[in-house]
Amino acid sequence: MIQEISYTQLALAYLFIIAVLLISAHARIGREKEIAAACARMTVQLILVGYVLSFVFSNPHPLLSLIIVACMAAFAVNNVKRRVKSRLSPRLMKIISLSMWASTAVCLLFFVLVVIGIRPWYDPQYFIPICGMILGNSMNGIALGAARLTKGFETMRGEVETALMLGATPKKASRRILQDAFDSALMPTINNMVGMGIVSLPGMMTGQILAGNSPLLATRYQIGVMLAISASVALASILLVEFGCRTFFNKRGQLVTEGN
Repeated sequence: MIQEISYTQLALAYLFIIAVLLISAHARIGREKEIAAACARMTVQLILVGYVLSFVFSNPHPLLSLIIVACMAAFAVNNVKRRVKSRLSPRLMKIISLSMWASTAVCLLFFVLVVIGIRPWYDPQYFIPICGMILGNSMNGIALGAARLTKGFETMRGEVETALMLGATPKKASRRILQDAFDSALMPTINNMVGMGIVSLPGMMTGQILAGNSPLLATRYQIGVMLAISASVALASILLVEFGCRTFFNKRGQLVTEGN
C-alpha cells in the first residue's frame, strides 16, 4: 500500500521552495517573484487537475478523455510559443501545432492499442497519463527545434541567400539550419535515455513502484513509454523542419524576413 501524504506533511514540503527563494536572493539573480509565482501556479494547476482526473477516472468516457487531451495539446502549443524568444509566424505556428498533434496521436494510439492493448482504448487511467508524457516531451523537443530553426534563419541569412543565388534549392540552402534544428530537438530525449535507470529513475517507473507494483513491471512500462516518446519527438521534429522550412521562403523560393 502506498504511503499517504497528509496536507500537513505536504505543507512541510514547501520548505524546499523557501530554500530556493533564499538561495535565489543570496545569489541576487532577481527571480524570487518568478519562482514564487511558478510555485503557486503549479500548486493550483495540479490541485485542479487532481479533481478533474478523479471525476474522469470515476466516469470514463471517450469524449471526456479526448477533451482533456485536446486541452493538454492546446496548452503545449501555447507553451512552445512562449518559450521561443524569436517571433513565430502564423504559418510556422500551424506547422508546430500540426506536428505536435500528429506525432502525439500516432505514437499514443499505437502504444495504447497495439503495444499494451488497453480496452477500452480511452481508459483515462492509461490514456491521459501516457498522452501527457508523450506530449510533454514532444513539446520540449519541438520548442528547442523551433527556437534553433528561427535563430538559424536569423543568423545565417547571408549564407542561405548566397546559396540561393548560386542555384541551390531552398531546402539545400538551409540544410545546415534544418540539421541543427532537428539535432537540438532530439538531443534531450537521447540524453534522457542514456542516463535513465543509472542516473535517474523516471517518473512513471517511480510512480508504479511507489504504488506497489513490481519493479520489473514498472521497468517494462517505462521502456515502452520511452520508446514511444523518442518516436514522437523524432516525428514531430522532422515534420517541423521539413514543413517549417517552407514558411521562411515565398512561392518563388526567395528568403523572406518574417517567414510568412
